[in-house]
Amino acid sequence: MARIAGVNIPTGKRVPIALTYIHGIGSGVAGQIVAALNIEPARRVNQLSDDEILAIREYIDANLTVEGDLRREKQMNIKRMMDIGSYRGLRHRRNLPVRGQRTHTNARTRKGPAKAIAGKKK
Repeated sequence: MARIAGVNIPTGKRVPIALTYIHGIGSGVAGQIVAALNIEPARRVNQLSDDEILAIREYIDANLTVEGDLRREKQMNIKRMMDIGSYRGLRHRRNLPVRGQRTHTNARTRKGPAKAIAGKKK
């Protein structure tokens, strides 16, 4: 089993698909990595040599922000918005939808289960 950026890559999958298991690498970036290293996209991870796996690992370390560093960077951006008091920061702080969704109805994922209102009768 190949280990890249602290993630165990599934061995039976094609290389571009397997790279998407790393947080911060989507299908587009995985295709760019495979093209830059001249690896056949149809090959499986278990068919790669140790040198090719090492080349993928070095390419990702040199050119991309992935896994823990990316998560930390995202959290720092959210914390910065909350500290400066921007609208998005306030929405994060209140645990409400950040990107302009309606909250009169829906938004249950972000707001949590509905709370009963005392004294309201029909």
